[in-house]
Amino acid sequence: MTDSLQLDPKLGNERLRRLIETRGATLALVHPLTAEDQQVQSMPDVSPSKWHLAHTTWFFETFVLAPNLPGYQAFDPKFGYLFNSYYEAVGDRQPRAERGLLTRPSLEDVLAYCAHVEAGLVRLAGTPAWEALADLIELGLHHEQQHQELILMDIKHVLSCNPIQPAYRPPHARTSVGERPLGWIEHSGGLCQIGRAKTPQDREGFGFDNEGPRHKVWLEPFAIADRLVSNGDWLSFVVDGGYARPELWLSDGWAAVKREGWNAPLYWRHDETGWSQFTLVGRREIEPDEPVCHVSHYEADAYARWAGARLPTEAEWEVAAPEPVLAPRRLAVRPLGEGAGFYDQVWQWTASAYLPYPRFKQDEGAVGEYNGKFMSGQMVLRGSACITPVGHARRTYRNFFPPGVRWMFGGLRLAADRG
Repeated sequence: MTDSLQLDPKLGNERLRRLIETRGATLALVHPLTAEDQQVQSMPDVSPSKWHLAHTTWFFETFVLAPNLPGYQAFDPKFGYLFNSYYEAVGDRQPRAERGLLTRPSLEDVLAYCAHVEAGLVRLAGTPAWEALADLIELGLHHEQQHQELILMDIKHVLSCNPIQPAYRPPHARTSVGERPLGWIEHSGGLCQIGRAKTPQDREGFGFDNEGPRHKVWLEPFAIADRLVSNGDWLSFVVDGGYARPELWLSDGWAAVKREGWNAPLYWRHDETGWSQFTLVGRREIEPDEPVCHVSHYEADAYARWAGARLPTEAEWEVAAPEPVLAPRRLAVRPLGEGAGFYDQVWQWTASAYLPYPRFKQDEGAVGEYNGKFMSGQMVLRGSACITPVGHARRTYRNFFPPGVRWMFGGLRLAADRG
């Protein structure tokens, strides 16, 4: 990606402007990293930063440019195998757990690939096909924003595995505000609607296919916590032996505790100086007034049971949450006293399995594999996180991960029955 493409005043098309800005934001995220940082795959769930750069580029080349730009020449035909993620309809691919073996192409070659594809998108913007591709390009933009989150999640894990535990960015100023007591937002329940409208004329803005159709749900009276569970709350759970009490845990969760040796959230460590956690600014002391982060669904569920509460269903979360406001990507959680944080802190585990909504139909073609085929063995998270790009959060967003993962930015808020 070149400065001339980002700054050329002739690029007046709004969609093209947003596309180039999004692609530039991805490059900015990897700018602090060395080429060596961008090569490492620290576990099967993590992908190298270099792979993320190439994959988001491959998405636009494969689905937008190749079928629609006359005379387009692929940058390298081998990249189709190297940088496909899970699109079976497109062809074979490098196994996910072996992406770190791709020492070639070099980072320099991947950056040249990015520039080649972006130049093709600029040419495509001047053709009659551009407007007809609006929905697909919009999907590509939001797909890239998802990978911007993944870049930060993944590099945090990579750097945490380095014995010197280097920081991704310099420390930021922080003002301690003290822990705030937990309060409750009451909801009468009843017949409610959740999800996005099915038809374009009835909906506003972008949404993935799994966010709809809009449908009715019946909710019994409930209450949802007015803030997230904090580090201080979680420390009380740890001190009370929460990780050693099988009666608090789902069977699969307890098996994970024993198998993985969990005794605190991921990145927490206890030594002679006390509790600390690894963050994107390096290792630092745990702050009790910040939201707990990097806990699995199993841990969130066990904590809720220990606290005499439960996790909210995704429907309860959606009807109780306000609409998000645009906020900058902070790259760090902040004290809960600065806001309750339905958004922009940590993704929040719910009690809901990731399943299709009533009347859900998967999109046709290869892009239809985007969400629908993962509707098994996953749990839903709601909200957004401090690493979420501006404008990517919305009330209907359904994030999803397997219940045992901890490297993503997952936390929780409590719910309780009423009536």
